Amino acid sequence: MTALYVLRHAKSSWDDPSLPDHERPLAPRGRRAATLISRYLQESGIEPAQVLCSPARRTIETYEGVAPSGELLVEPELYAAPASGLLDRLRAVPAGTASVMLIGHNPAVQAIVLKLAKPDSGDGNLAKLARKFPTGALATLEFICRWDELSAGRARLTDFVQPRSLA
Repeated sequence: MTALYVLRHAKSSWDDPSLPDHERPLAPRGRRAATLISRYLQESGIEPAQVLCSPARRTIETYEGVAPSGELLVEPELYAAPASGLLDRLRAVPAGTASVMLIGHNPAVQAIVLKLAKPDSGDGNLAKLARKFPTGALATLEFICRWDELSAGRARLTDFVQPRSLA
């Protein structure tokens, strides 16, 4: 079984309207959410082999707060990538990589999970995720295929956690 962990960056700050979008830091609430998700990863034994991360300040700070295991790859094309771009990148993950965490932005992270997940998976979480993929939320998808074969409906949504449910 191969796992994909899709993490939306934690809540960012809008305190300084002069900052470009790419430079917005995490808000205090976002830092707390990252800590909660970090604890959840530890308690659940989630250790991705590779972490694909957007270069935006808020995604990097989310990564630092969550502190997942695995090789970190900060990739500029993930910043504004649509779901199709995320899928293309995931298809390029080396064969044999057991798990990947993708840290990115909405609407693309929500769209990629909805695209990959089988409609009958998720025990109600898929419908919840379709309504809203909040900042700091983590979706877990599992699939039995090579990364280069990943396509619509090939994965099963096995978990969807939101920081507020962990507090």
